[in-house]
Amino acid sequence: MISHTMMHSEESLAAEFDRLRRRPAAESAPPVLCEFTVDLPGAPEPYAERLRPVLSAAVDLGITADFARDDLPTDGVPDWFVAVCSPDGGGAPDFARNGRAAYQAHTESRPWSLRNWLHRFDPDDDSRGWQWWDITRVGPSRVRIWVDSRGESFFGCQELRWAAYTAGALYVDGPAVWNLGVWAGERPA
Repeated sequence: MISHTMMHSEESLAAEFDRLRRRPAAESAPPVLCEFTVDLPGAPEPYAERLRPVLSAAVDLGITADFARDDLPTDGVPDWFVAVCSPDGGGAPDFARNGRAAYQAHTESRPWSLRNWLHRFDPDDDSRGWQWWDITRVGPSRVRIWVDSRGESFFGCQELRWAAYTAGALYVDGPAVWNLGVWAGERPA
């Protein structure tokens, strides 16, 4: 098994950041990917447009920030995500508050603070066992979030689940390991 520290090198974080901005080529994919199937209250495109910037901001911090500092710069994190990570979620839009409640109901976990969530993207933190790969549309109100977990079916991913729910998910199922052909055959969201 490859260590998570190697998984989150400066080079791999830069590649992950690039995949958040555009669909990767099938030739660059590992033989297997993990997916999370996400049920949505509406169309996939607005959902993807909310999720990508949150993860992009976090991965960018993984590349640029000094995680030993008390306060990480959060100016790149979308305002709605900062609000939903506050102690009571106040000021967050409906989609984020509804996602926060769904996360708590389905995972029986407490909401994440922004600081704790961002620290999962510290390259020296070995608890994040995945890297973003893509998001695909699999129905009028369903997407799949694809990640590279180095072929592992069980890995640290609660921070991804939190982002997925608070971006507006009704339910997040997974992870499940699939051959890369399944991902390559789906259209982007």
